[in-house]
Amino acid sequence: MSLVDGLQDMKVKALEELSRADTPETLEQWRIAYLGSKGAVKNAMAQLKDIPREEKGAYGKTANIIKGELTKAFSNAQAKIGSQGKAKVPAQDVTLPGKPPQVGHGHIITQTINELCDIFGRMGFEAVYGPEVEDEQHNFVDLNIPPEHPARDALENFYIDGDTMLRSQTSTVQIRIMENSEPPIRVVAPGRVYRPDTVDATHSFMFYQIEGLYVDEGVTMADLRTCVDQFCKAYFGDEVQTRFRPSFFPFTEPSAEVDVLFHYDDGSTRWIELGGCGMVDPNVLTAVNIDPEKYTGWAFGLGIERMVMRKHNVPDIRMLYESDVRFLKQF
Repeated sequence: MSLVDGLQDMKVKALEELSRADTPETLEQWRIAYLGSKGAVKNAMAQLKDIPREEKGAYGKTANIIKGELTKAFSNAQAKIGSQGKAKVPAQDVTLPGKPPQVGHGHIITQTINELCDIFGRMGFEAVYGPEVEDEQHNFVDLNIPPEHPARDALENFYIDGDTMLRSQTSTVQIRIMENSEPPIRVVAPGRVYRPDTVDATHSFMFYQIEGLYVDEGVTMADLRTCVDQFCKAYFGDEVQTRFRPSFFPFTEPSAEVDVLFHYDDGSTRWIELGGCGMVDPNVLTAVNIDPEKYTGWAFGLGIERMVMRKHNVPDIRMLYESDVRFLKQF
């Protein structure tokens, strides 16, 4: 009988014994006898050095094949019977105090949106919503943003196709509301907007805005200034200071930036921009078939993350979206 035949006989014997192993204990004994460090397969591989050169190739190849077959057969048997080393589950001690359930709550952004809508609701504003996937007509054209304006550049927006995009501002909602409503109109529109900004401590490619719109006869910039100031006092506290800085937006004229003065623990102060605002441009009213000779209006767009970060001393906008429970449970 050749040496290779001897290996085959060992395999046959091993498989016969494996078929009779019907408990974890006998299965482990089989493993030690054949696949262990001093088992039959290991001994057969060790004999390779003493095999004549002309037979080494066939012997070594056969030994490796048999080792693989026995290993696979053992794994299959182990799956059916279970391994000896499987950890035992300790009995449950029912006398120990139970673990309280982890109760979730709304994300701080959701909480803030609800709070903002509540504040503006008490001021007579209705919360409305619009689609996040928009067309250029609502995102740019009806907002008096001309084709050559840099805000319409493909590098400044998330275009889906030639005319469809992820909205870059919640101002699209005011267009949709004015298209389907008659003045007086008094609404706020919270929601997500998308711009391909570089992510850092104060910028993200997705963030939240809340848009405000008031259209009626005799609406003035003084009404806007009063509304924004009262809102900031309701949200940040009565001691907060606000200011308007002249600015420019294609859809408002005149336009302004809204700043809030914050006081820090070290005694320093800093003006922080919350967003933009202004009187609705007559071209925007005309685009939605509202007579600019009869009606005037104002609008604002404020960054919700900026308000959250300032009110709760959050140093990095990325913390709001990392889903770190240790951070989120604080709110």
